[in-house]
Amino acid sequence: MVWVPLSPTSSDRRAPLRAPSTTTMSLEWLTDWSWSLDGLRDFIATGIQSFRDCDATALVAVACLLVLFVWYCYHVGREQPRAYATVNALMQSAEANGVQNGFVYCHSPECVRCSHHDGLNQKLYHNLQEYAKRYSWSGMGRIHKGIREQGRYLNSRPSIQKPEVFFLPDLPTTPYFSRDAQKHDVELLERNFQTILCEFETLYKAFSNCSLPQGWKMNSTPSGEWFTFYLVNQGMCVPRNCRRCPRTYRLLGSLRTCIGNNVFGNACISVLSPGTVIAEHYGPTNIRIRCHLGLKTPSNCELVVGGEPQCWAEGRCLLFDDSFLHTAFHDGAPEEGPRVVFMVDLWHPNVAAAERQALDFIFAPGR
Repeated sequence: MVWVPLSPTSSDRRAPLRAPSTTTMSLEWLTDWSWSLDGLRDFIATGIQSFRDCDATALVAVACLLVLFVWYCYHVGREQPRAYATVNALMQSAEANGVQNGFVYCHSPECVRCSHHDGLNQKLYHNLQEYAKRYSWSGMGRIHKGIREQGRYLNSRPSIQKPEVFFLPDLPTTPYFSRDAQKHDVELLERNFQTILCEFETLYKAFSNCSLPQGWKMNSTPSGEWFTFYLVNQGMCVPRNCRRCPRTYRLLGSLRTCIGNNVFGNACISVLSPGTVIAEHYGPTNIRIRCHLGLKTPSNCELVVGGEPQCWAEGRCLLFDDSFLHTAFHDGAPEEGPRVVFMVDLWHPNVAAAERQALDFIFAPGR
């Protein structure tokens, strides 16, 4: 609709009061056009009619979609973990008896598997939110899903695989991995077999002077003796031990997939004396694969993961997922000496780079 102002006449009651004779004709026309009440009313009516002519159903649908989108963005950013059982609740029955997987465990506050706290899931989710605020939510879908439903995942896993602390969903599941899973790091470790072996032999000489030399730890086993010498213990470097194995420690820095910045990362020398049995147990998470480089491998020594037995070989790496039920034993004769491996935790090959960075932040030592 186009409104054309009428020319003023002497009988037009709507014409504005004219100024004295000094007012020009052009000004009179502009004033009539701009301030006519009828014209303003017609203009507003035209606008209202134009709005009414629009499809009301389409407008309502667009408005609803916009509201839903805003709600979803708010919900994703503020959602808290569902009220499934926490890791602490899942472990309470075992803790009440002081038993885990059939044998007494350490209760150490330094151990990620032994120190279970109320509200662990909420703490992990808070860490994830903090990471996302600093960096991005991009690529965090699987971690977000895992933390949100952690209690359900841990409670519903088959008994053959039950990580005790954190389960990342949708990772390929297998007890053992091929050497190609982390080919670069496997080949690097095997090329440096003699270097690691020499530093171990120097360390092991101290056992002739005392029962447990400085830097070594004795682990709980149903029978026999199992010793470990940590260079990295749950993401924390052990400086005194690293100084005693400088070449091995430098080698860790050359590995591309070594977990060194969160509580699931370890690197140590593991020694099983003849007659030793390590009781069946589960590792804390499925985001890693454990690598054993054989240093000394007597006969009648075996690793069993998910019910599948494997033997170590000197100078060769064996890769496995320790979130599966696993055990190890040394049934060799005493004169054969201990079984010795260099153990290092590597990233599961299907954990993406963005997820690794986020998990390092979420599970940083001391966080």
